Amino acid sequence: MNDIPHQSGMIDIVDKGLGPLEEPLRPDDTAGLRWQLLREDLSLPAAVLYERRLANNLDWMQRFVSEYGLKLAPHGKTTMAPKLFARQLAGGAWGITLATAPQTRAAYQHGVRRVLMANQLVGKQNMTLIAELLEDPAFEFFCLVDSAASVDHLGRFFRARGQTIHVLLELGVTGGRTGVRDDAGLRAVLDALVQWHGTVALAGVELYEGVLTEEDEIRALLRRAVAITQELAQAGRFERQPAILSGAGSAWYDVVAEEFSKANIGAPLDIVLRPGCYLTHDAGIYQAAQTQIQSRNPIAHKMRAGLLPALQVWAYVQSVPEPGQAIVALGKRDTASDAGMPRPASHFRPGIQSKPSPAPAHWEVIRMMDQHAFLRIAPNDDLQVGDMLAFDISHPCLTFDKWRQIPVLDDAYQVIDVVQTFF
Repeated sequence: MNDIPHQSGMIDIVDKGLGPLEEPLRPDDTAGLRWQLLREDLSLPAAVLYERRLANNLDWMQRFVSEYGLKLAPHGKTTMAPKLFARQLAGGAWGITLATAPQTRAAYQHGVRRVLMANQLVGKQNMTLIAELLEDPAFEFFCLVDSAASVDHLGRFFRARGQTIHVLLELGVTGGRTGVRDDAGLRAVLDALVQWHGTVALAGVELYEGVLTEEDEIRALLRRAVAITQELAQAGRFERQPAILSGAGSAWYDVVAEEFSKANIGAPLDIVLRPGCYLTHDAGIYQAAQTQIQSRNPIAHKMRAGLLPALQVWAYVQSVPEPGQAIVALGKRDTASDAGMPRPASHFRPGIQSKPSPAPAHWEVIRMMDQHAFLRIAPNDDLQVGDMLAFDISHPCLTFDKWRQIPVLDDAYQVIDVVQTFF
C-alpha cells in the first residue's frame, strides 16, 4: 500500500495532464497509477464511470440506429467530454450534436469536424466563434433557424465576412420551445432564405420532439416534418446534398426512427438522430423512458441487454447524528437532483468488506443541501462514519457538468482512464 499514490499524486497528474484543452491523460498512464476506488485511493465524493457499461451502451445505440439505416449524432452537451466524443465517432457516429458556440469550439479543438448545433446561433461573439471555425474547409457545421429575424441575423454577419453558413429549418409547436409554429412562419423563413441566398444555405429540417409528452402528438409533428422536407426537396430548396432530416432526444428516439425511416423525399437524405443520455444512461427518468421504448419498439425489444446505468457518484457517510438518519458528504454541487434524488445503490465498509453490497431498498435521500445529503435509514441499521455509498442518479446531463475529471473503472473498481469535461 505504501507505493500507492496519495491524493497529492492525483493533483500532480491533474495539473500536468488534465488542464483546459491539454492532451487528456492516456489510459496507460492512468492504469500505471494503480488507483482503486475501494482502497480509498480517490477523494470522495467522486463521480465515476464504468467501462463495461459504457461499451455496452455505445454499441447498443449504434446498432439500434443502424437497424433503421439512420445516422447518429449524439448530443454532446450531456457529457462535454472529448474522450467520449472520440469513442462515439470511432463507433460510427456521423457527427456530434452541441448546444452552444463555445461547446462547438471545445469539440473542434479536440478533433470533432462535424457539428449539428441544435440551437439558434445568436450574437456577435457566438457567430465570430463559428466563423473562425468555418475557415477550416474540413469543418462542417449546421445551426437552426425558426424565423425571418434569425435568418437576417445570420445573413448580415456572414455576408460581411464573405462566408456561407448552413442552417436547418426548425419546426416547433405552440407552447413549445423554439421552432416554426405555422405555415405563415414557414413562408417567412423561406422568403428570408431567398434574400440571403449564397450566405445562409438551407441544408435540411430539424425538430425536437421532447417538448411533447403524448405519442400521437409526437408522431403528428414527425409526419409534418417529413412532409415539409419532401416539399422543399421537390422545390429544389436544399443547398446540401444529401439534405438532412433530424430529431430525437433520449426519450422518444424509437418513435422518431420509426417515422423518419419511412421518409421518401425523392432525393438523397441523411436522417440524423441525436440522443445524448444513452451513453451513460441513468437509473431515473431515462431508465423509465427506456423501459417504455423496449416495450413498444420491436427492434429495441429484441436487442439484448439494453442500456445500462454507467454513471454513479460515490460518497462517505460523515455523520450518524440520530437514529434513523445519516448525513452523507454529497450535495447539490455533486449530483443532479432536478429529476429525482440520487438513489443509494451500494454500501461498502473499507477494511471490512471485500466488495460492495447492495444498499437496502428502504434507504432514501430525502433532502439535499450544497454539500450534504440527508439519508433516511432504519434506526437499527448498521451504518457508520467512513462507510462508502454509491448513488445512482437521474438525469446525467446535470451530474456531468459538476465534474472536471471523472475516473473510469473496470469491474474490479480499478481506475483505467480519466475522462475530462469541458463545460
